[in-house]
Amino acid sequence: MMSQLLGVYLLSVNVLTLAVYVIDKIKAKRHAWRVSELTLLALAAIGGSVGAMVAIFVVRHKSRHLKFRYGVPLILLLQVALAVWLTRA
Repeated sequence: MMSQLLGVYLLSVNVLTLAVYVIDKIKAKRHAWRVSELTLLALAAIGGSVGAMVAIFVVRHKSRHLKFRYGVPLILLLQVALAVWLTRA
């Protein structure tokens, strides 16, 4: 049951993260109000790192910013390491 809830959470947060990155990309093209970089990184940190990576490499949003190009993969790596550590405990 707990793993199913975690799966639903991760799917939801990654879809949300991808959507927010895409919305921010659209707003950037229109020179409109933008989502803060802190919010974008926070979404990755709370479990949306896969959605953020998809946005960075497929939608090409924030791909020039080093804190996104290297920071989001680092967040994903840390999340995977945490998951491995928790499953071994």
